[in-house]
Amino acid sequence: MSTLMESPDGLGRRIKAERVRRGWSLARLADASGVSRAMISKIERGESNPTALVVGKLSAALELTMTALLSPAEGGADGVRRAADTPHWTDPDTGYLRRQISTPGFPADVTEIVLPAGARVSMPAGTYAFIAQLVWVLDGELTLAEGPTSHRLTSGDTFEFGEPQAREFINDTTDECRYVVVVTRKATP
Repeated sequence: MSTLMESPDGLGRRIKAERVRRGWSLARLADASGVSRAMISKIERGESNPTALVVGKLSAALELTMTALLSPAEGGADGVRRAADTPHWTDPDTGYLRRQISTPGFPADVTEIVLPAGARVSMPAGTYAFIAQLVWVLDGELTLAEGPTSHRLTSGDTFEFGEPQAREFINDTTDECRYVVVVTRKATP
């Protein structure tokens, strides 16, 4: 199986390219994301593999979906992407695995997630500020926590996200949970 980045510093190069394309300094991206300049610098140099939370904060600041930030620029030429060529990324802290199902040119981001048993992944509200998102559980159980409210989803259940807010994806079972996330961009005010 391939990875989202061809080398360990691939994500760092992508973040730096997006930052430079906007004419942003490290300080500006740090202020916008809440991620320290030192951490961003380490990521850009390929010296640190960020967690899902950090990738979420950086993607929100850059107004990119996590998929857009993590995905290679090219897609399949004939519309077929073999399983062995499906890009993926794993959170170094939780083992949370993202497999990018759709190609960059498709009008929606379709991502398969495997959340290991006992794992919790937090995402800041800014991650959802410019997108519409639907979660569809394929196998296992997933708890979505939105502040004091929790939604327990089982195989076949879907959940459409509402207003942007911090969320936590929780698998408090002894089996992994596999779900699909479908994201579309929506206009920002």
